[in-house]
Amino acid sequence: MKKILKWTLIVLGVLILLIYIFNIDYIFKGVRTIYFTGHNTAFISDYEYFDNKEIRSANPKPWDLHKQYNTIHESDELKKLNDERKTKSFLVIKNDSILFEKYYDGHKQTDISNSFSVAKSIVTSMMGKAIMEGKIKSLNQPVSDFFEEYNDGIASELTVGDLASMSSGMKWSEKYYSVINITSESYFTDDLRSVILRQEIENKPGQAFRYSSGDTQLLAMVIEKATGTSLSDYLSQKFWSPMGAETLALWQIDSKESGMEKAYCCIAATARDFARFGKLYIDKGKWGDTEILDSSFVELSLKPVFDDSPFYGYGWWLYEYEGKKVFTMNGHQGQFIISFPDENIIIVRQGDFNNEGRVSEGSGDLYQYISEGYKIATAIE
Repeated sequence: MKKILKWTLIVLGVLILLIYIFNIDYIFKGVRTIYFTGHNTAFISDYEYFDNKEIRSANPKPWDLHKQYNTIHESDELKKLNDERKTKSFLVIKNDSILFEKYYDGHKQTDISNSFSVAKSIVTSMMGKAIMEGKIKSLNQPVSDFFEEYNDGIASELTVGDLASMSSGMKWSEKYYSVINITSESYFTDDLRSVILRQEIENKPGQAFRYSSGDTQLLAMVIEKATGTSLSDYLSQKFWSPMGAETLALWQIDSKESGMEKAYCCIAATARDFARFGKLYIDKGKWGDTEILDSSFVELSLKPVFDDSPFYGYGWWLYEYEGKKVFTMNGHQGQFIISFPDENIIIVRQGDFNNEGRVSEGSGDLYQYISEGYKIATAIE
């Protein structure tokens, strides 16, 4: 027994030593916050286990309720989908009024939930605001103007627009269910800036779309430098308050010491407040009489950047449903903000599980939520 204990301790000691030698000690935080809480990947309430910054609104204004609010019931297909996929919130807004709203599994209207990559669309919106204010010159401004690490070689060709369109050419592996990879390291590190800045630009920037959380994180670091303020404060001042968000939101950071927001993910907010970004883009950057974003930037964001990737613009996913234009904000585990610009319809889904599929092929959960939400929205005159 003593020998077994001795060798067990030796093996554990060697493993811990190797973890520190290969600089992967971030996995301790991963194990503590994810695996020890009964999960195998990031989850919608994991903000409780990390440090956060607050996103506040100085002028909360509730959504109007439609005159037929909650008089239309979800179909059997939607009930089954929401049950199987562990949906927490499902919301349909028609002509700026909430038509359908339901919460599941104890989730409430004021409960916040991790956005995951929905935050990427918000970060590109913040970039648009920084350009509008002249803090970033244009989409063509070199990233090297902000970080000298990109002064040489093909990295010197990298622009702000390349980051927003996910065409940086950065060395990056997007994986969510493996502890030892760059995506996990960026999620659990205590110093996110240094993790991002050591990633090489291995392919010529601006040539092709390649999904990369690293692109959005570097873009956020550019915004942070350009504006001279934290992302959370900039979001609060330029979007959350002008749009009348109702509920305090949180943005996960890497650590209190570093204070860098996980910009590629991790804004915890309510379904109602996330829906405001759908309205903002439907209204071409205006909120009432206030111009939050330049309409030309909004229009550009909702067009494909590359012909061979017609499903992605600057931070937004682009689809069609029965010949109608649809743009969405998408996040891990099925966080969706879905907008029909011509019909003025917004659909929000938050939850714990998602079957991806392809909207263009009429498959997957996103297609189902688009279809079912549209049915609810068009069940009234």
